[in-house]
Amino acid sequence: MKNNIVKDLRAMNVEELNAKLKELKEELFTLRFQHAINQLDNPKKMTEVKKDIARVMTILSEKNA
Repeated sequence: MKNNIVKDLRAMNVEELNAKLKELKEELFTLRFQHAINQLDNPKKMTEVKKDIARVMTILSEKNA
């Protein structure tokens, strides 16, 4: 499953990756807020979003280099 995500991310251009990064950071903010007020159903979702952010940032740095 992760390989499909990486392939999709590698197919995106830099502008699309930046938009995806912004979207993921907003999602992480929302999850952190929900966690703080004890309304988060699945805490593992925060870890998944953090890893997705790292994947996008890695691919962005590869494209910029």
